Amino acid sequence: MVKSKAWQELEAHYGEMAESQMRDMFGADANRFATFSLTQDDFLFDFSKNRISEQTISLLIALARERGLEEARRAMFAGEKINTTEDRSVLHVALRAGSSDSYVCDGEDVMGDVREVLEQMRALTVSLRGGIWKGHTGEAITDIVNVGIGGSDLGPAMATQALKAFHKEGLSFHFVSNIDPQDLTGVLKQLNPATTLFIVASKTFTTDETLTNALTARTWLQATLGEDAVERHFVAVSTNREAVKEFGIDPWNMFPFWDWVGGRFSLWSSVGLSLAIAIGMEAFEDFHRGARDMDQHFRVTDLEHNMPVILGLIGIWNTNFLGARSHAVLPYDQHLARFPAYLQQLEMESNGKSVDKQGNPVSIATCPALFGEPGTNGQHAFYQLLHQGPNPVPADFIAFAQGSIEIGAHHDKLLANCLAQSEALMLGQDHPDPHRRFSGNRPSNTLIFKRLTPHTLGKLIALYEHKVFVQGVIWGINSFDQFGVELGKKLAGTIYAERSGKAAPTPHDSSTNGLMAHLKYLEEA
Repeated sequence: MVKSKAWQELEAHYGEMAESQMRDMFGADANRFATFSLTQDDFLFDFSKNRISEQTISLLIALARERGLEEARRAMFAGEKINTTEDRSVLHVALRAGSSDSYVCDGEDVMGDVREVLEQMRALTVSLRGGIWKGHTGEAITDIVNVGIGGSDLGPAMATQALKAFHKEGLSFHFVSNIDPQDLTGVLKQLNPATTLFIVASKTFTTDETLTNALTARTWLQATLGEDAVERHFVAVSTNREAVKEFGIDPWNMFPFWDWVGGRFSLWSSVGLSLAIAIGMEAFEDFHRGARDMDQHFRVTDLEHNMPVILGLIGIWNTNFLGARSHAVLPYDQHLARFPAYLQQLEMESNGKSVDKQGNPVSIATCPALFGEPGTNGQHAFYQLLHQGPNPVPADFIAFAQGSIEIGAHHDKLLANCLAQSEALMLGQDHPDPHRRFSGNRPSNTLIFKRLTPHTLGKLIALYEHKVFVQGVIWGINSFDQFGVELGKKLAGTIYAERSGKAAPTPHDSSTNGLMAHLKYLEEA
């Protein structure tokens, strides 16, 4: 790829742009903001505070076309098996499709199955929100506990927190993912077994962390309510009917999803059951509509005016030409506190790859390390690095014109900080004291919506999903497998079997042997 015409032209162009200053670009062009921003309804995407010119964008678009982005986009929406290592389609877009839309996988329209599960979710959601579903003792459910990990936790936990302003009063939501017992026991201490419903989310119903937590939760419930209580207090998001039934969950209360739904793209499916219960199916459908709006924009808009395409290409420019190795996501809304963590999985599990689709080593950097915190908290933590660290850290600022709570000057001050930080990163500050000198010229994007709603959250998530797809196509990697998570799990199983006496010791390196021996010594001391 690096020898291609478009890449070579971008490298030459970077040589011309290397010493350019954004403050000078703004000074020379009064229309820079208008040139380098895009809108869709109330959504504004400003990418003018990047070290780019119109030629930069033109060359990046040429690279996208050279790498076959338009054809790859068509293939994804057509249900072709673009997840080549696992021979699967990638059709999370079908989960939020309209009533008249059709998506085909293996020659069959999947929309009938999708709508059937949505109706199953609707029935449970209405029952729980209306107090119709009763626990084993005849009491209504007051607490929902989602037990999952990875995509079965990060998505619903993030979105349920983000849309807290839309929750059903009288219902509380909890999320357990870590196998560390402090996670589960900390939640159980808050609950009454008689009014608690657990959602166990595991596609195969064999995920170790999830099943370990679920079995402990079942034991906790049965200790108070008896063995027969499980079917009124547990439901499953899974495809393994027999394992769900063996656990004690009525198969009628199993909510399936499909192989063409990757875990980190599964929030739109039954994995989002906790979110649907929290905000209601009407709002959950509006969440879907927001994503569908972005899907349609991504699918039909020319590359030059396509938000996910431009966001992805700006990331390529910053990573592969400016040399950025990390990226900050900075939501100026406390309800989006978990959004950076959600994007860590979406981006780094998707594009943290070092081989291309053919299995050959890549010769360029791929996914940067992603981190972030809500503003203004992050300003008093890592923003020092953003402003004066030796290496550039591109940033995405996310803000909402209207807050979900209006108290005094709080929201105005929050927005003032958001705008000021992006301006400061761009402008910098000259000062005779080098300790107070800011180089500026630090790239950032700003994304602004009117208000954080189910619709805008859906649109925002879909924007980043498609950005990940765009970058994977440019880098030539498969964004839809995650074999990197498997080796550690396999070795953990071996070590657990040895530590628990279920298997004879096997050879390990001296460090692992030493660590295991020291742990045993401390446990027995």
